[in-house]
Amino acid sequence: MPEMILLEAEEKMEHTIESLHRDFTTVRSGRANPKMLDRITVNYYGVDTPINQVATVSVPEATQIYIKPYDKSLVSEIERAIFGANIGLTPTNDGTGIRLILPPLTEENRRNSVKKIHKMAEDSKVAIRNIRRDAISHYKKMEKASDITEDDLRYYQDQVQELTDKFTDRIDHDFKEKEQDIMHI
Repeated sequence: MPEMILLEAEEKMEHTIESLHRDFTTVRSGRANPKMLDRITVNYYGVDTPINQVATVSVPEATQIYIKPYDKSLVSEIERAIFGANIGLTPTNDGTGIRLILPPLTEENRRNSVKKIHKMAEDSKVAIRNIRRDAISHYKKMEKASDITEDDLRYYQDQVQELTDKFTDRIDHDFKEKEQDIMHI
């Protein structure tokens, strides 16, 4: 039973890292990335649907994204959704698809992007620490119920702390990589 709590905590921390990576892909670095559009939804027959489910999203050039909907009637709907998402890009409608041309990032935009990913990384660290707190509280309840000894409690607390340190180090490493990617000209 105590090992299950440790495994569950590790699994939750792993999900937090995966979530952070998904969030990082939505932040613009210097190159075009179709994942920038992942959070934008289009009204498709009354249902909010992600763009990548109603269109092909490709990167024909390093600074360009091309969106070609499966249903041509969605072109104007996608264009409206991109305008509404306020991602700092102006869509160009060519009749069959939408072209997004990414202007070069200015120093100020790069710094703002770094601030944004820093906040994402800090939020992930908070989530990791919350998982640690929950796991330790489970162990304390088990110790109170005499399911584990006081020595076992210390051992499992140390294990959870090691896990927490490992995942916060991964977050710091991933943040630094993304920061270098953004700040690289």
